Amino acid sequence: MNRRDFIRYLGAAGSGAILVPVGLSGCAVVPTGDKSISRAASSAGPAKVAYGSPRARPHADGDGAPRMVVVFLRGAVDGLNVVVPHGDPEYYRARPTIAVARPGQANGAIDLTGYFGLHPALQALMPYWEAGQLAFVHASGSPDASRSHFEAQDYMETGTPGQHNTRDGWMNRLIAYLPPSESPLQALTVGDSTPRIMSGKNVVANLQTGRAAARPSMIDQPRVMQAYAPLYSGDDPVARAYRDGIAARRELMAEINSQEQQMANNGAPLPNGLSIDTARLGRLMRNDPRIRLSFLAVGGWDTHINQGNGAGQLAGRLAPLANGLATLARELGPAFNDTVIVAVSEFGRTFRENGNGGTDHGHGNAMWLMGGNLRGGKIYGQWPGLNQGALNEGRDLAITTDFRAVMSCVAERHMRIRDQELEKIFPQFAGGMRGVPDLFV
Repeated sequence: MNRRDFIRYLGAAGSGAILVPVGLSGCAVVPTGDKSISRAASSAGPAKVAYGSPRARPHADGDGAPRMVVVFLRGAVDGLNVVVPHGDPEYYRARPTIAVARPGQANGAIDLTGYFGLHPALQALMPYWEAGQLAFVHASGSPDASRSHFEAQDYMETGTPGQHNTRDGWMNRLIAYLPPSESPLQALTVGDSTPRIMSGKNVVANLQTGRAAARPSMIDQPRVMQAYAPLYSGDDPVARAYRDGIAARRELMAEINSQEQQMANNGAPLPNGLSIDTARLGRLMRNDPRIRLSFLAVGGWDTHINQGNGAGQLAGRLAPLANGLATLARELGPAFNDTVIVAVSEFGRTFRENGNGGTDHGHGNAMWLMGGNLRGGKIYGQWPGLNQGALNEGRDLAITTDFRAVMSCVAERHMRIRDQELEKIFPQFAGGMRGVPDLFV
């Protein structure tokens, strides 16, 4: 095996070692409207949205190191059953068996604004809504019309919808504009391989999922390191990438196996599921402020058949997701005040249920935002309505907020990325920061 093949193996085999790729990036978000809501789109156009009234609170101090975690819900989660427009009768007419019941009914939505409600399986997130630390951007997503999971995910991860030739991911491009650090451990991806969004020229560390994450891998064996070290002793880009990756791996493993991490487990395994990974990730980011960016993906959202309503298949996936996100927020501790967690999916689902009790590939969706200093307890965006004339292609929730607007707002207002740098992170996005609400306290 030559050294270039070895580098590829380290990233692709999920060894938790290193990764190597290439870079670029960009950004934008939504206008704040009044607190009343139009029950459907009118002839005047979409209703402005900023629903909910969180109590005023001062900025909470953390350690001053802004962090961002992106959670990708692969498979296209049904945003209309996540943030439920229970105030619109069209929603119930279009979904006779899968609509989430109105608040107060069995398995009904948790009311948020009088018009929108939260899926009951997401109860674990309600304390964050009530504290003003959880928000949603409804009718959001990628402007590209693709209904292909692969294409839509690729476009969202590269940050260049409709462009097939972008070689790197927007989060990797963002790394280049973080404050200079002596540590290579600034960005971390949870999973067996480097996702598209983190691929690029900047070094990213891999953390395997589940209990295998703390186990030594092939690259951790002294004999392997000794065998390959002479091959990477030069000053060429591949050699430097190898050494940076090894350094990031060492720091990561030291953090995972620290005494504090072991004591937190107290000899018992964490609950099964996402919470295993988010608990570990939260403690890593809390204990090491040099880790600024993180990414993880959760699958299983392609609910074509037997989707369910307030209970059933979708509910069974939302509950552990909510618990995982709540675990992440809790394990971040004081660092939660310096963190924004963004959950996004490649596109939404069709407005009407299909003949199999499910939904098909759609368009508009809802983005999730959590953070200690987020101005949450609100639903942002422009609500296009659910009338036939307001639907995208007559079948989907329309998109009124480009996902890059949301990511740009977080990058600029929270991660402190400058405008000229945002243009390189999202190179084809012209929306900029115009009309963006004040998302942070």
